[in-house]
Amino acid sequence: MALTGWRRILNKVIFIPQRYVFGLLGLFALANSFTMRVCLSITIVTMVKKLPSASHIVGETCPTVGSTSSTNSSVIFEGREKYDWDESTQGLLLSAFYYGYVITHLPGGLLAEKFGGKWTLGLSLLCTSVSTALTPLAVGVGGAVGLFIMRVVCGLGEGPVTPAFVLLMARWVPPAERSRFGAMIFGGAQIGNIAGPYISGLLLANGGDWANVFYVFGSLGVLWFLFFTVLCYSTPNSHPFISDEERDYLNANITASGLHKKLDPVPFKAILRSPQLWVLVVAAIGHDWGYFTMITDLPKYFSDVLKFNIKDTGLMSALPYIAMYICSFIFAGFCDFCIRRKWHSITTGRKIYTTVSSTIPAIFIILASYSGCDRVKAVGFFIASMAFMAGFYSSVKINAMDIAPNYAGTCSAFVNGLAAVSGMITPYMVGLLTPDQTLKQWRNAFWTIFVVLIGTNIVYLIWGSGEQQWWDDVDKYGYPVNWKHGPLKKRSENVEKKVVYPKHDHSPVVLD
Repeated sequence: MALTGWRRILNKVIFIPQRYVFGLLGLFALANSFTMRVCLSITIVTMVKKLPSASHIVGETCPTVGSTSSTNSSVIFEGREKYDWDESTQGLLLSAFYYGYVITHLPGGLLAEKFGGKWTLGLSLLCTSVSTALTPLAVGVGGAVGLFIMRVVCGLGEGPVTPAFVLLMARWVPPAERSRFGAMIFGGAQIGNIAGPYISGLLLANGGDWANVFYVFGSLGVLWFLFFTVLCYSTPNSHPFISDEERDYLNANITASGLHKKLDPVPFKAILRSPQLWVLVVAAIGHDWGYFTMITDLPKYFSDVLKFNIKDTGLMSALPYIAMYICSFIFAGFCDFCIRRKWHSITTGRKIYTTVSSTIPAIFIILASYSGCDRVKAVGFFIASMAFMAGFYSSVKINAMDIAPNYAGTCSAFVNGLAAVSGMITPYMVGLLTPDQTLKQWRNAFWTIFVVLIGTNIVYLIWGSGEQQWWDDVDKYGYPVNWKHGPLKKRSENVEKKVVYPKHDHSPVVLD
């Protein structure tokens, strides 16, 4: 009785719809996850010993401006050891996060479906937060090895985040509200990309201790977890103080859309044989190749090549993601508008914005690499490249929902997990290609991005699709003529069976 009374009181006092509380905490969750993901990109600049500038390479290094040299190298917190890590070692450390991130995508989706999205998401980000806060201790004990291990653990924690959010949104957000909730929640990634470098730059300016970056972002993640566990739940029906009106509204609308329908087991053998899914994987790899290079290595380019000081490096690294965040809403709104007006099909829309988010950024990245030491022009081209990369959210990011609406969580985990392999490769590759941090060496790295973005876009233009695939709903589409790999689903008791009665026997024979 006491518990019921408290629930009634809370129902009257709390007038904010709980799905909006979920959306707001979801935004903070993605923002926290990305600040912890990218914080090392800025921090590593002050963790390593600065080698003498390669001034003997005439025309391939940029001059320092004002006091940037002293700000970058000599004014460092004296209580921390600086490490003699070469460029390839730094690249390996920057890629360590993705070694863990790749592993837990698919298991995270399966765990969320079995135990609920709340605890899968909450405990995953708590793991990342604690490991982030403990990173300075691990570095002090184990140096590069300690840092590598902690970054892998951080990645292991973040892997289940996207699959868990897909599941939670399916249970909390009606179809008519899904676009704006998706933009609000997944837009938190860009908030993290903006806040991470900028706040890190402020914490590291004027000789700040690099450990503070890990302490601040790890603590914010733990604080988020406390709010999330109290205020958010896996389903509306399990929420203790949601209003009766909102619960009834969500049950009526979400049930009507089929989101509570019990699905058959995931048809892995058909998914793994689906060309449309593998084409989506290729397109996602291309996007992540460019995107992860930007969020991981762009701060090093601004600091080591263009010679911005650490505070300005944080600001310059944040600007491209401000542009990407704004343009993601513009592209998404215009794409939905064109589809509603039937100016083009879903497939055509996905191909248009995949091209916008790959070909145009590839061109601007190359233009930036040929800007030399013109800092204004280079930063402008990088901002333009990330602005157009926002088309990704209207194409590859949501394409799994088009081809497999019933199994979008599993397919998203599959696509995102394989595409994240790019994050393992690109930082290490950039480290190998840029041992002296010269303009020519970085230009070679940017040309690699160009080739990958253009090549994967061509593959998607030829074979990509926005149509639901047969294996996502066998009852509706049936099996293709050439399918020879057995049924995808077990016959239910409710499925009509073909029965034949022998002439002299009253016992029915059920035919498969």
